[in-house]
Amino acid sequence: MNKEQTMSAHRLFRVLSALALCAAALQSVAQSDYPSKPIRLVVPLAAGGGVDLMARITAQKLAEQLGQQVLVENQGGGGGTIAAAAVARAAPDGYTFMFASMSAAVNAVVYTNLKYDPVNDFASVTLVARFPLVLVVNPDTPARDMKAFIALLRANPGKYNYGSSGIGSITHLAAELFKTLAQVDMLHVPYKGNAAVVADLFAGRVTMMIDGVPPQAKNIAAGKVRALAVTTTTRSEVLPNVPTMIESGITDYDIAFWTAIFAPSRTPRAIIERLAAETAKAMKHPDTVKRMKDLGSEGVGSTPEVLERLWRQDLARYGKIVRDSGIKLDVQ
Repeated sequence: MNKEQTMSAHRLFRVLSALALCAAALQSVAQSDYPSKPIRLVVPLAAGGGVDLMARITAQKLAEQLGQQVLVENQGGGGGTIAAAAVARAAPDGYTFMFASMSAAVNAVVYTNLKYDPVNDFASVTLVARFPLVLVVNPDTPARDMKAFIALLRANPGKYNYGSSGIGSITHLAAELFKTLAQVDMLHVPYKGNAAVVADLFAGRVTMMIDGVPPQAKNIAAGKVRALAVTTTTRSEVLPNVPTMIESGITDYDIAFWTAIFAPSRTPRAIIERLAAETAKAMKHPDTVKRMKDLGSEGVGSTPEVLERLWRQDLARYGKIVRDSGIKLDVQ
């Protein structure tokens, strides 16, 4: 390289460096004013369910803390994949986030034709809340506890069934994991949603289902179903007398239903950390603690790193269940 070329290269380097500094300065200014307009919190489900209620509790408290509106936007359809695809395509400017649940991890391994990359198109922000699932049976089932239930199933392979809210749903995968770890054979009866499963469980047409503690707590208290075990490593505060799967002899069974906030990838790190910190603060507020407990849930508010570890762990866990069970779906 001659002297003139060397000087040109140096000038180009100085210009690019200056542009990079300007961009960084502009980004810093923009983030110091954040948020300067309403934030969208996209919920990939219809309004009114438990996940939607958690999103609204979180959004209300974040709005109070941030001094800006946090608007909950429900986008149902495709089992949550339509909303996820929309958030993945959104501008990574800190004004669009997704309030997802563990169903997002299930979708990532069940569906074969997603319009987004579950790993690379999102940035983990914060784990918002979590609660156990519970295995419940029709009260006329001749088994009073989990050990007796497993013995009953092993003595009658294929005779008893379980219901789920649909093929590839978390209620389906959780039951398949139970079958594998307990070494039992049960018939799967898929439904379109939980309401129909619960109705047939009450009527005795379905023997078992695994569902969230919040929607089943009242049914358990009323004696409409019998709870045999919760799915987490510790007991539920809502059902303190119900043992865990592990206590019941099913080692390695640990599933918690969670909700979390994700951002489009390339969202500035400073914004992600700010929203994570604000969510952690919101989850510690006495009013939020009470409202989450009323839903049978525990508010968390984690760092982005904690959510990222959980996300990758669940992708691996549910991926194995899907491979072992041969479950595959196409987004409609």
